Amino acid sequence: MQNIRKLPIGIQSFEDLRKNNYIYIDKTEFVYNLVHSGKVYFLSRPRRFGKSLFLSTLKAYFEGKKELFNGLKIEQLEKDNPDAWKAYPVIYLNFAQDNFSSKGTLEDCINLQLKKYEEEYGITEIESRFAGRFINIVQTARKKTGLQAAVLIDEYDKPILDAQNNESLVNENRETLRGLYVTLKALDEDLKFVFLTGVTKFSKVSIFSDLNQLEDISLSSQYATACGITEKEMLENLGQEVEGFAAQNKLSKEDCIAQLEKMYDGYHFYENSEGVYNPFSLLNALKKQDFSFYWFATGTPTFLIKKLQESTMNYMDLSNGVEATAQELQDYRSDNPNPVPLFYQTGYLTIKGYDREFGVYLLKYPNNEVKYAFINSLAPAILNNNRSTGLDVVSFARDIKKGDIESVMARFKSLFATLPYTTARKEKQDSVIEQNFQNVFYLVFTLLGQWSTVEETSSFGRADCVLLNGNNVFIFEFKRDKTADEALNQIEDTKYAGGGPYRASGKRIIKIGASFSTKERNLVEWKIVEER
Repeated sequence: MQNIRKLPIGIQSFEDLRKNNYIYIDKTEFVYNLVHSGKVYFLSRPRRFGKSLFLSTLKAYFEGKKELFNGLKIEQLEKDNPDAWKAYPVIYLNFAQDNFSSKGTLEDCINLQLKKYEEEYGITEIESRFAGRFINIVQTARKKTGLQAAVLIDEYDKPILDAQNNESLVNENRETLRGLYVTLKALDEDLKFVFLTGVTKFSKVSIFSDLNQLEDISLSSQYATACGITEKEMLENLGQEVEGFAAQNKLSKEDCIAQLEKMYDGYHFYENSEGVYNPFSLLNALKKQDFSFYWFATGTPTFLIKKLQESTMNYMDLSNGVEATAQELQDYRSDNPNPVPLFYQTGYLTIKGYDREFGVYLLKYPNNEVKYAFINSLAPAILNNNRSTGLDVVSFARDIKKGDIESVMARFKSLFATLPYTTARKEKQDSVIEQNFQNVFYLVFTLLGQWSTVEETSSFGRADCVLLNGNNVFIFEFKRDKTADEALNQIEDTKYAGGGPYRASGKRIIKIGASFSTKERNLVEWKIVEER
């Protein structure tokens, strides 16, 4: 019988993973470093990034389950420590599995979890407030075991994120959590270790001001790869699966790794840190042996698109890159008009550069999965949810492949015809129309990048673009309220004149000049010239 290796897709229990022989990528050195260098931590990472499994690993460690760590790094690191593997009382609050968009759900969730520990420690006198109950559990656990407790809280912010479309419920859930979390400071003497995970760091959830001893390791170089999978870890632990994937897709191993990297790698949680793969996407891809949008499919970014629409940020900034300080990255507030912190903390943007002189990070899409899936989700917003004549990017790509630019331009014209009339004041109408015009070109050319090489210039400021497909080089220039000839002249006046950098390649060069009319709100003219 063929030896089938078990990939830990969706496995969040360290004990289950180890006992049932799932492949485990050893992150226990991070556990050792945390336990022996501090006490109260917070880690922010995007969803489906291994936070729950990491927290479960901490739980098994503090429960003294040494047998689960056989052969792992921490076994050697703790071998000369006489205090290792004590069974401390562990209070584990898990908010990852519930949906908190309905009133009362959070209270029910907390009540059930506290009740379990009250029964475990024989507590019969139950206080009315969650804070009092939690304090009683921790102090009773210490009295009965003689050891301080470890408190682990998974997805501390989920009750707020789930309720974000209901301001009243957000406030209720925030106050409930605040009352619970603030007890951690009062319990300091009774606690051995505290670790919280979440997607966002809410600056207005009082925990981060009241619990001032909390160490945020979200942007720490030491823990940048604590969650996620590095390329080295992938090759050392999943090499067999990578080779199988390559064979199934008729790729060399090197080409397969390169495509996996473009699709799922690219997350950075510290300046110049080693990149990590999204573990959920990578493991699914290796198991199914197919390049698909796995992580993106597990959650729709509707709230992100709404946040983007409400902001002044240009859609194109997400591809070109946006800048933010460390403080801005960690300052997510529901009333913050800047969408960048939310995009970063939820994993739709990641660190791609750092200006040390000014302390500013450059943020871009981490990889192609996020980029193309998110741009696809933007299409209904840009096209005003018009799906009857919606964006058929595959037909665009096929026309490009055939070199049928007349059909490409006709498709653009059809798309513009579906755009709604702006209700902006008269003096702003032209700029709104131009922005809609640029957004459509941005949308199409970005999505065409899945099948072609797209070189964007001027941040699409003039909606110009160079697209390489097979033996063809297409140079587009779009002008507003000017002629197609003026657009072609613009091509000649730039570095692309005469196909400049592409002429030596021997490729077929096609120049397209087009005119967009704000009066008619559509393309009114285009000319196609092939260089001979």
